[in-house]
Amino acid sequence: MTNKTYPDFKVLLVDDEESFLRSLAIALERSARITNILRESDSRRVADIIAREDVGLVLLDLTMPHLSGEKLLPMILEEHPDTAVIVVTGINQLETAVECMRLGAYDYCVKTDELSRIISGVSRAVETVELRRVNSDLQKRFLAKGPSDLAPFSSIITRDKTMFSILGYLEAVAKSHQPILVTGESGTGKELVAKTAHTLSRATGEMISFNVAGLDDTMFSDTLFGHVKGAFTGAFDRRLGLIEQAAGGTLFLDEVGDMSPASQIKLLRVLQDKEFYPLGSDRPKQLNARIVAATNRDLEAMRAEGTFRKDLFYRLSTHHVHLPPLRKRLDDIPLLVRHFIGLVARELGKSIPAIPTELYVLLRNYPFPGNIRELGAMIYDAVSVSDSKVLSLATFRRRIGHLVQPGQDPIKREGIPEQLFEELETLPTLEQTALQLMQEAMRRADGNQSIASRLLGISQPALSKRLKRLLS
Repeated sequence: MTNKTYPDFKVLLVDDEESFLRSLAIALERSARITNILRESDSRRVADIIAREDVGLVLLDLTMPHLSGEKLLPMILEEHPDTAVIVVTGINQLETAVECMRLGAYDYCVKTDELSRIISGVSRAVETVELRRVNSDLQKRFLAKGPSDLAPFSSIITRDKTMFSILGYLEAVAKSHQPILVTGESGTGKELVAKTAHTLSRATGEMISFNVAGLDDTMFSDTLFGHVKGAFTGAFDRRLGLIEQAAGGTLFLDEVGDMSPASQIKLLRVLQDKEFYPLGSDRPKQLNARIVAATNRDLEAMRAEGTFRKDLFYRLSTHHVHLPPLRKRLDDIPLLVRHFIGLVARELGKSIPAIPTELYVLLRNYPFPGNIRELGAMIYDAVSVSDSKVLSLATFRRRIGHLVQPGQDPIKREGIPEQLFEELETLPTLEQTALQLMQEAMRRADGNQSIASRLLGISQPALSKRLKRLLS
C-alpha cells in the first residue's frame, strides 16, 4: 500500500552537515509524518531548487560555506514571499534571532534545543503554509468555494472543503440582521460559529449567550425580557433582560430545541413584532439585537411531529448553518490534535510532546459521538498524564475502548446497510468475505494490526492468525 506524501508541498532542509540533514529528515518523518522532504548540503543550489520545485517551507542553517544562510534568507523571502523559512542553526545569539525574525523568518531554532521543539515548530509552519495556500485559493474562487478572508475564522480549525463552504456562507450572511440557525451534533462548535458570526457582523454591542434548556416559562421570560420594580413579589429593583443587554450586538440562544411551547410562542412574538415587554411593564421595548440560535435537535423532524412551532422554525432559520460531525471531517483531525496539544501544553507549562503516527490512524477510525469537544477532552487527559517526549497511545485506547463494543450488533453500526449482499447475484464464500473485510480494516488502519483488530472487534493475535491462514 502506498502512503500519500505529506504535506502537498516540498519541505527543503538546507545544511552543510549531511549527518544533521539525515537525522532531521528521519525525525520529521517519524514524529510529524512529514515525508515530502528535499535535502541540500550545497547552499549554492538552493535558489534553483526553490524556483524549480513547489517548496512551501525551508529549514535553513545560517553558517555554511559558499553562500551563508544570512544571505539566503532575505533572498528567499523577497523572491518567494509565500514560502516560510525556519532558521535552524548552532548560533544561539539573541541579536541574530531578532534580526532573522525582523527579516521575515517564521521561527528561529537552535540545534542544541530539544528536537521536539524543532519538530513542533515545523508542524506549526506547515499548518500555516497550508492555511495560506487555502486562503489564496479561496480568494481566487470567491464565495462560491469559501470565505474571501480567513482572518475572522482563525478560531475555527479546519481544512475541510465542506467547512470552507460553510464559512463562505457565514461570511456572506453575517452582516444580515436576520436570525441565523446553527444546527449540528453536540460538540461540533455551534457556539464558536455564533461568536464568529458576531465578529463578522462588526456589531458595536456585545454577544450575550443564553442556554434555554430546562427553563420554565417564567424564568425564560424574566431572563430574556427582564422585569420592572414591583413586577412580582421579591422584585425590589428593575432587572435588565438579556435582549436589552445584547442591544447593538448578538443574542445567542443555545438549545432552542428544548424550549417549552409557551416559551416558543414568546420568542416567536419577539421575532415577528421586533419588540418585547419586560415583566410588569405595559411599555414595549424594541428588539435591537441579532438573534443566533443553536440546537443539536432535528428541528425539521420536531416541526413535522408538532413539537416545535413551524412559524418559529421558519423565523429562526432565515439563514441556516449545519455543522458536520467530526467523523465527516477526518482531514481536520491532525490539525485539531496539534492545536489542542499546543493549548494544553501551554496551559500546563509542559513541552509539546511528539505525536505518534498511529494516533491519527486510531482517531480516524473512531466515530467521536462527542465530536470536537470529546477530542479536546481526550487530548487534555493524555497531555496531563504524559511524562515522556512522545505522547502515549495508552490513554486514548483506554478512553476509546474497542471500536466495536461488546454486545453491539455490527450490522447496525452507522453507515452499514442492513442488506449488505442483497444486490449480489452470487454470494461470496465466508473465506472470501473474511479476507476482504480484514484487508479493508488493514487499509483503514494504515497497516496497523492493533487498530485493524479493534475495527473488527477481535484481538490482534486473532487477526494476525486469520490473515496468515487466509493469505497462505
